[in-house]
Amino acid sequence: MQTIKASEFKAKCLALMDDVARSGEVLVVTKNGRPIAELRPYSGGRAGSPFGLHSGLEINGDIVSPVQDNAWKVLA
Repeated sequence: MQTIKASEFKAKCLALMDDVARSGEVLVVTKNGRPIAELRPYSGGRAGSPFGLHSGLEINGDIVSPVQDNAWKVLA
């Protein structure tokens, strides 16, 4: 992984974005010697519905209706 100072990144941002897209390598931006950000090629991101992102999540009961004051139970 290559690293670059934030000030240099600011001056060369557009060219660096082209380089990363072309090479596929990750670029780490540093500030005061500490890594603060990564520039990486776009991988397509998330597509479609957000449902199913949290595996093992289970919804119990009605999640649409208002909560009743006496509806709370302690699970043991």
